[in-house]
Amino acid sequence: MVQGLIDRLCRLFSALMVGCLALMVVMVFGNVVLRYAFNSGITVSEELSRWLFVWMTFLGAVVAVRNHAHLGTDALISRLPRTGKKICFAIGHLLMLWMCWLMASGGWQQTVINRGTTSAVMEASMAWFSASGVVFAVLAGVIIVLEIWKLLTGRLGDADLVGIAESEDVPHAGAPAGAPAARREPT
Repeated sequence: MVQGLIDRLCRLFSALMVGCLALMVVMVFGNVVLRYAFNSGITVSEELSRWLFVWMTFLGAVVAVRNHAHLGTDALISRLPRTGKKICFAIGHLLMLWMCWLMASGGWQQTVINRGTTSAVMEASMAWFSASGVVFAVLAGVIIVLEIWKLLTGRLGDADLVGIAESEDVPHAGAPAGAPAARREPT
């Protein structure tokens, strides 16, 4: 149930990221054209683009946590026995959970501090800007706790304990699931 909710939320975040990126491109490109061609511009363009970029980054980070898409190395972990992998998985996830706590508490403090401050152009509360970190920390924390629960209940396989996928292991778009990844020829 929780896993399905997280999956739907990540699909929503992916769509929101596409929307943010499209809006940023349109605003920045439109502003450049207006400045050079008509000696005018969209006043809110730069500030709103910055806000959209920050939110897009944090929403993307939630999706990356869910998909184990952050950078990592498995040089040591992949060589450990299953018990060693479990211990490293638990330690790593507890450290990530602690980082989420630090980010959530610091982001919340910043949000409270900025509640009465408004942005220069849009005159929106700066609390919305810093709340993006809180949203990331809480959602990433939920995902991490869910993975720790899967570890404790024995629902993780050996591949799940390593926690990263090399680029060659990721199937290319259009390839059937389970099919070997196509290798690129050196150029």
